[in-house]
Amino acid sequence: MNNKFVTTRVGGLARTIITLLAAASSSSLLHQNLRPSSSSSSLVASAFSVTSIHTRSVTTSARRQYNRRSDNNRSNDNIIQRKRHINIIQPLKMSSSTTTTKNDEGDATFANASATKNIPTFDGDEKAKATDFANYFSAYSQLYHQKQMLTDHNRMAAYHAAIVGNSQVFKDKVVMDVGTGSGILACWAAQAGAKRVYAVEYTDMAHHARNVVRANGLDHIVTVIQGAVEEVVLPEEDWERFGLTLQEEQDEQQLLPDGTKDQRVVDIIISEWMGYFLLRESMLDSLVRARDTFLKPTSGLMMPSHATMMIAPIVDEEERKHQQNDYAAGMEDWKEFAETTSNLYGVDMSVLESNFDREQKEYYVLSSRWAELPTSCLLAECAVVKELDMHVCTVEDARGVGLSVGEDEGNGAPFDFDVVGRSYADEDDGGGLAGPISGFAGWFTVDFKSRTDDAGKDVAPQIPNPAYLSTGPEMGYTHWGQQVFHLPSAIPLLADQTTRIQGTLEMMRTKDSARLYNVRLRFSSSRRRTSSQDRDGDVLMKGKPEELVYQIP
Repeated sequence: MNNKFVTTRVGGLARTIITLLAAASSSSLLHQNLRPSSSSSSLVASAFSVTSIHTRSVTTSARRQYNRRSDNNRSNDNIIQRKRHINIIQPLKMSSSTTTTKNDEGDATFANASATKNIPTFDGDEKAKATDFANYFSAYSQLYHQKQMLTDHNRMAAYHAAIVGNSQVFKDKVVMDVGTGSGILACWAAQAGAKRVYAVEYTDMAHHARNVVRANGLDHIVTVIQGAVEEVVLPEEDWERFGLTLQEEQDEQQLLPDGTKDQRVVDIIISEWMGYFLLRESMLDSLVRARDTFLKPTSGLMMPSHATMMIAPIVDEEERKHQQNDYAAGMEDWKEFAETTSNLYGVDMSVLESNFDREQKEYYVLSSRWAELPTSCLLAECAVVKELDMHVCTVEDARGVGLSVGEDEGNGAPFDFDVVGRSYADEDDGGGLAGPISGFAGWFTVDFKSRTDDAGKDVAPQIPNPAYLSTGPEMGYTHWGQQVFHLPSAIPLLADQTTRIQGTLEMMRTKDSARLYNVRLRFSSSRRRTSSQDRDGDVLMKGKPEELVYQIP
């Protein structure tokens, strides 16, 4: 599920104003959680708070990338659906006690996070919930946005195979669809034989979902519940009407320790919750809480059941150089602007050049980019940086990658790549030289398979026909694509030498939005002769440690 491409329709004048503001301030974001070590060579953005205006605008570099890589049969709609939103930024005044800004009236700026750094739908006050709705949920109330996801056929085929292809598992079961959107997954669950389906949707898309359910003659099975899943209570009349029952080992009094009624009567939870690089949007938090509130503890099933995040080094020089050229052009434009302002209007603006440079660098160099990479871009086997079992993972797991428990940083998830520079004589291996190393790409996979956790693997129904969805380069187009983290300068590859890239990845939430993430890469490179069997010996070159922090916009 992705609040990524689109949302607010704006008139011509408003669109012009937004475009000018965005160009003036760039799209810098949210590195305020991260501080590089003093010993590293670092490019890290300073603190900013962000108001996100989601539009269908396409940045110049994104349009260029699309035009180079799209085929003639892809519709123009897809140009827009995968592009980033514009972020309008304000400097953040940091202190040890607060991470909010003040406006002219002295009121605290709205933040997309609760006081406990959770997503607002869980424990946020009304202001945080309103901000979360405006910045995140409102996008999902548009049919245009839903259509983009529904026309991702890799996505659709995987979910259809998982649900309709396992109708014997769904027959006579109670199902919950978390974030139902248009209601299509809920309809499939009903068509697969479920006796009751709860389709939960926070936005006004719930009205459209009801119409879809009714039009397909499934409203006697599917009920659409509008609201945050954290606040949902199952209809009291359903207990008798649909024979809702707890697992045998659950409390016969149907009461939890806090005195509330036990609602863990759902046999299967389905949800399309995944964001860019899996975690962006933090919908996993809501899914975990829905699981703990509604799913039968040991016999219940989660679909998808497992998720995996991976990264790999890539060659993507054309796009990396375009970003660098756009950054350089922005700085040249600034210098001309400053000179013109001084000559014509008598005001020296050069004092702001370093600030403008930082903004441009954050936008062009230190922001990840959506990409649809061919497999030929991959320079080494991918490394897994996080695995999730949806039946047992926790909200802590959803906070990021490579973090210490309860902290915003940690030791990181390790990766260790060997990238071989082939000799021109290696005709059997394609010949020529691969590379250079332009950066890293991140993506995810999800599985729809039987439970593997100790509590449920021998109790829950087995999935006879497992399904699988990858957002990696081997799959072609998905609306998630891959997130590419381009290096400021490429790492060259030499014939008959192997370049080793060794380091860690951390992914953590930003302070002002629990739905957005930063990625920190710490790594070093070295070269050895490819013929050498000792990875740690016979080193011909060893680069200094680097630390780069990127926003995932």
